[in-house]
Parts: sequence; C-alpha cells; structure tokens
Amino acid sequence: MEKLVVLLVVILSVLGKTLCHPLTDTEPSLRFAVIGDWGGLPLPPYYTKQEQLVATELGETVSKWGADFIVSVGDNFYYDGVTDVTDLRFEATFESVFNAPSLRNVSWYIIAGNHDHKGNVTAEMAYSNVSSRWNYPDLYYDVSFKIPTTNVSLRLLLLDTIMLCGNSDDSLGEQPMGATNIRLAEKQLEWLTEKLQSAKEEYLLVAGHYPVWSIAEHGPTSCLREYVEPLLKKYGVTAYLCGHDHNMQYLQDDYGIGYVLSGAGNFMEDSRKHEKDVPEGYLRFYQGELEAMGSFVYMQATPKELNITYIQSGGKSTFRTTLHPRRR
Repeated sequence: MEKLVVLLVVILSVLGKTLCHPLTDTEPSLRFAVIGDWGGLPLPPYYTKQEQLVATELGETVSKWGADFIVSVGDNFYYDGVTDVTDLRFEATFESVFNAPSLRNVSWYIIAGNHDHKGNVTAEMAYSNVSSRWNYPDLYYDVSFKIPTTNVSLRLLLLDTIMLCGNSDDSLGEQPMGATNIRLAEKQLEWLTEKLQSAKEEYLLVAGHYPVWSIAEHGPTSCLREYVEPLLKKYGVTAYLCGHDHNMQYLQDDYGIGYVLSGAGNFMEDSRKHEKDVPEGYLRFYQGELEAMGSFVYMQATPKELNITYIQSGGKSTFRTTLHPRRR
C-alpha cells in the first residue's frame, strides 16, 4: 500500500509538470512569455531569491517549449532604475540571472515601470546597442510577428504608462500622480489610436506597466480606465498585458478582452484591497501567496487560438485560458 501511494505521488508530480505546458503542437505557433517587476534590489547580489527562481523556471520552460520573444512589462531595476548604460545592474540583475542557455538568443521587448522612471530610462534604451537580446527602441513602440508558415499575425503595442499617467509613489498613494507633460501624453494617445485603428492583425495585444484592472494593492488605474480602456474596446484588442501589482491575475471584461497581470518576477504580495473596485465576474484567477515564490505567463498563438498559461517557479501550472482571433 505504501508503495502504491508513493507511485501515485510520482505520477501526479509528473502530470503536474506536464499540465504546466498544455500546448498545441499539431499546428504552427508563435510562443512568448510575459514577465514583470523582476528588477532585483539595489544591494549585492542585486537580485532576489524569487527573481532567481523565476528566471530558472523561465529558462526551463523555454528550453522545453521554445520562445520567439519575451515581453518585460516594467520595473526592470528596483528601486531607482539605472544611472547610465554602464550601470552594473544590467549585468547583475539581468544578464547574470536570466542566463540559461535557452534564453541567450531570445529577444526581450522592454518597457519602463515607475521605478525605472526614477532613474535613467534613456540609458535603458541605449542598452539595446549593448545587448543583442535587449530591445527597447523608444518609450513606446510596436512590433509585429507572423505565425510561421501562415498568414496569421500578431501585433504588440508597448506603451509607457508612466509618461501617460505620471509616476507613482507607493508610500504616498496608490494612483499615478498625473502626466508631467500633457502634450507628450496626448501624443502617445494619438499614436495608440492610430496604431489600433490601422491594425489588421488577427491578434492585437497592448502592454503597459500600470494595470487597467487589478484587485490588488494599487487597484484599477483611473487614468488608463479613462483614456486607454475605451480604445481597447473600440478597436477589439485581444488582451492587455501589465504588471505593477506584485502578484498574478487574469481578468476578462464583457467585451472578451483579457487582462493579463504578471507582476511577480521579484516580489509576491497577497493583496485583495481593491476587489470591490473591479466589476463582478471580471476576475478569473488570482495568485498572491508568498510561498508561490514568483511566476510568469507563457503564451502560444496559433491560427485558431491564443493559449495563456500561468506558470510559477518550480514548474506548476496555476491557471490556463484561451482567447480567439479578432474578426477583421
């Protein structure tokens, strides 16, 4: 009997690992990860144990299933960004942590978080000329991808929500303090509107650091609710990717837009402070337990569907859902 119990435990463990990556391998796909708030600490060794564990699991996931790129949704360097392009944090917090062989040739698409904006964001952009995998061409930009051997494509619009809504100070308040340059904020909104209006891709993703919807410490971002959410609805965006709150959430609105919050790359905070500020039925998944020790999201776009899997350090799959291509 004891041997049977041990055997069952082993089988369940193996199944747990397998279910971690329930991917579709019978048709071509585009595969990528979304990770946020992974930026270590400003003291030696310049990374946290959680960041290290998440990086290890990301490397193992990509080794097994592949990745065409990785999206970083901000707060790349805690607590005050970097000083210049030679800052040791690039090596100590990024290069030497996300150093698995499977990650060395995978492109990262970067945006800044509120902590990055406390330092030199221009230096983060300039690091694109130093590292072959670090891509940060501008404060906001877009990239497009074709699913191999198909005519199905995906567009990713990456925003600077700090320029749009202002910086935030966790000790002073939950909401951003308002754009410091109104004209630049308006220019970014004009750019976003034009890009969404002209997008013909089957999958259209928007990424920003601040969440549109969140039940946790910072809650929904009122600025994004006012200026960005109506555009997401109007132009039929597939999903909005973000971080900022240090946990994992998946929300989906009445329009079918998925809100993917992946903010557990470095810290884990178990907060449901703003649960009543999110419409009933929107929240589909939440993970903030400290013992989870970090997580990221793995996504696979096929011609038929966009599979979204939440994976915590150690390889456990905690949630999976599916979105579908837009109607042209």
